[in-house]
Amino acid sequence: MSPLSTTGGDAQKIERAKCVARASKPQTPEQVQQAAPTSKNNQRTPEYNERIVPRSTQKNSQLCERWSVIFRALLSLPPIIVTRGRLSPSSSWKSHVRALRSSGVEENDHPIEEVRLTVDPTDNPNLPALTFRAWLLGVISCVMLSFANMFFGYRTNQLGIGSVCVQIAALPIGRFLASTLPRKDIKFPFTNRSFSLNPGPFSMKEHCLITIFAGAGAGGLYAIHIVTIVKAFYHRSIHPLAAFLLAQTTQLLGYGWAGIYRKYLVESPYMWWPANLVQVSLFKALHQKEKREKGTLTRFQFFMLIFVLSFAYYAIPGFIFPAISTVSVLCLIFKKSVTMQQIGSGLSGLGVGSFGLDWATVAGFLGSPLATPATAIFNIMLSFFLGIYVIIPIAYWNNAYNAKRFPIISSHVFDYTGHRYNTTRIIDDQTFTLNLQEQESYSKINISIAFALTYGLSFATLTASIMHVALHDGRDIWKMWRNSKEYAKEKVEDVHSRLMKRNYEVVPQWWFHVLLTLVIALSMFTCLGFGGQLQLPWWGVLLACLIALFFTLPIGVIVATTNMAPGLNVITEYILGLMLPGKPLANVTFKTYGTISMAQALTLLSDLNLGHYMKIPPKSMFIAQLAGTMIASSVYFATAWMLLDTVKYICDPTELPSGSPWTCPNDDVFYNASIIWGLVGPLRMFGKLGHYSALNFFFLIGLLLPIPFWALAKLFPTNKLLKHIHIPLIVAGAAGIPPTHTVNYIMWGSVGIFFNHYIYKRYKHWWAKHTYVMSAALDAGVAFMGVLIFFALQFNNIDGIDWWGGVANDYCPLASCPTAPGIVVRGCPTTL
Repeated sequence: MSPLSTTGGDAQKIERAKCVARASKPQTPEQVQQAAPTSKNNQRTPEYNERIVPRSTQKNSQLCERWSVIFRALLSLPPIIVTRGRLSPSSSWKSHVRALRSSGVEENDHPIEEVRLTVDPTDNPNLPALTFRAWLLGVISCVMLSFANMFFGYRTNQLGIGSVCVQIAALPIGRFLASTLPRKDIKFPFTNRSFSLNPGPFSMKEHCLITIFAGAGAGGLYAIHIVTIVKAFYHRSIHPLAAFLLAQTTQLLGYGWAGIYRKYLVESPYMWWPANLVQVSLFKALHQKEKREKGTLTRFQFFMLIFVLSFAYYAIPGFIFPAISTVSVLCLIFKKSVTMQQIGSGLSGLGVGSFGLDWATVAGFLGSPLATPATAIFNIMLSFFLGIYVIIPIAYWNNAYNAKRFPIISSHVFDYTGHRYNTTRIIDDQTFTLNLQEQESYSKINISIAFALTYGLSFATLTASIMHVALHDGRDIWKMWRNSKEYAKEKVEDVHSRLMKRNYEVVPQWWFHVLLTLVIALSMFTCLGFGGQLQLPWWGVLLACLIALFFTLPIGVIVATTNMAPGLNVITEYILGLMLPGKPLANVTFKTYGTISMAQALTLLSDLNLGHYMKIPPKSMFIAQLAGTMIASSVYFATAWMLLDTVKYICDPTELPSGSPWTCPNDDVFYNASIIWGLVGPLRMFGKLGHYSALNFFFLIGLLLPIPFWALAKLFPTNKLLKHIHIPLIVAGAAGIPPTHTVNYIMWGSVGIFFNHYIYKRYKHWWAKHTYVMSAALDAGVAFMGVLIFFALQFNNIDGIDWWGGVANDYCPLASCPTAPGIVVRGCPTTL
């Protein structure tokens, strides 16, 4: 036997003796800190910053023995690599976690490092949650945001007020109510139940539920676009009850899908919803008292500093100097070259050499890059470079699909002459159908080469998502569905799940089932009743439900692990356009039921996960989300109906008085989509009657592409590069252009890689403390200044300062010009 080795019993005695000796000796805080285990980069792990204060030798012996087991397990903990939305640990991971549990100490054993660094592994079940204060502030904020966002959504200069504004404002108001409301119990009539007007200090859990209410008000109401185009564009009538039920059912249908999939998308620790960590960090910064170390700032101080700077700075790109939002260097140099402006424009071109000095440019379209994992950012940027700098240039300059007749990047539709497509020309006003003879004599629908690629990638994303999740997560999902003991053994239950199960009751499954049954019945009544005004038959409602049910799981896995969400709008428009051509209202209604119900399901699942991290009773979270959704839908509907009935010629710029703000820009886009997909139909775009039938092969490409990379990862399990390849993200990454601009991708990727790769690797302690807080502060500063600019200036028709930098333009007017000979477009050179 080696002289350095001992038997198991002797080793425990020696370890216990050393522990007792150390515990009996007084220690300074610095010595305690030095004794804490370190990570690979020699930084203290946050979960071990607690001070152990010895009380007696016997208790210290027991504590030390427990901590000794934990330390030995953790110091030899294998590295964890999060790949493809799952954990890829070494085979010894489960034994380490079992060692932690056998010690009897509740430990932060969540498998995702970002979660361990951000979310506290503790809970106080006595903190108030769904209180009178939460209801009062939550309902008021929900009503105010719903009314404001709907009212200003019809205007040319739109205003979107996010829930972060309420999240900041609710803190002082909540504390004011806690200090002024009487501590009095109010009894419900005819019951033995009561509630307190003031249960004590304003808690973090109350604050979170208020934000959930506000989020419902800030989330918008997609179905109201249908009501708007019926009344303001098609100039037809719709029964108010049908419109109201449409608004409610499209928002509530997703709760059923959330109930079906919450076991895997919420309870599994590998579904970690990165965006929620920003919320958790902000709540902690606002509520937790933190001792300031010398030469540093507390989280709250850091938040306030970045918030004030962001608030003050946004006055420059938001009003004084909007041109810095997008700076295209090549356009400033080559002012008369169409080709160079196509290459250099960050708004209408490839964006080479473009940049933006505005947080709205960074996070406005793709979300905050600080909340997106570095692996996801790398995959998306790879897609961006392949699509924008390889595929599009080759296709455009080889004139694929007559690409040179149209702008290189545009979301509009065109006729064969390169001009905007005149949709009113092909509509039969008497029968509300497509005038085939007029369409054949006029032109087929054409789109830019970038928009064609967007459609192709959207097709591929759907099939790639299904195949990717089936290959990488299918086995786990099947075991979870069978609820087998083998699955429970393989999947380690994390600390947050244990705390939630110990302290709170789960939402009964029958709640979701009853709600789902009721909403489907109301959806059928909405579409079949009222004279069939929405044109959608009963089988269309059921098909939309099946599509949403089928895609919620694979899309949910991608969102929960990468913070990126592929959409369903293209596939729903495509399917019903083939099955029920010539009925535009049926198409947009089908799209809304299929797309929005999935989006609402993902919103609820995300909120349930946030409640999981914040240790909020699941029933309280469910009630707040459900009530907020119903209140917001009602207010959105009432506001829109009022404006559509009272504002004459709303949404019709040709009839509105000069300078009228009621132009409805978003509804105009929605109306055009209803014409293209519902009236003309995909058969005349992507079928044998259109130009773009070859794009259907992208469905097959997306289905097959994940297979070889999955097989290679199985053959070479130690290859780090293969572990980080995420095919759905690579396929979907460039599918956002248009409407997202190239400058948005460039700035988003640059900021995200700097913070979530470089800073995360080099300065992990700083990253863990500040990154998510900074993301919330930047968003909040822009939001508050945006609201101030709108009400103080733009609402009074003061849109900016009249100078060359006062326009939100990258000064690339030629970037949208066609380059084909003989195509004449106003503002573009005729000879190239």
